[in-house]
Amino acid sequence: MVPLFSSSNVDAELEATNIHAILEASGIPSVLVGASVIPSLEFQVRVPRARFEEAQRVVAEAQAAGPEAAAEAEAAGEEEP
Repeated sequence: MVPLFSSSNVDAELEATNIHAILEASGIPSVLVGASVIPSLEFQVRVPRARFEEAQRVVAEAQAAGPEAAAEAEAAGEEEP
């Protein structure tokens, strides 16, 4: 597993959680590493080395689409039986 995302910013946990969710929804296995109890420590999202480039592409596409696309995708998923 190699780090795809790494940050110790104030919003690092939220961003790492979102990236992890995007990857999992796309079928790319990932691991979220970090400790909520010590928020000053770094958060990471790690992916298998063989899927690193694919994971980068998926995250970049999701970031480019923005939050509106995420809301639309979530709404579409709720409408399906």
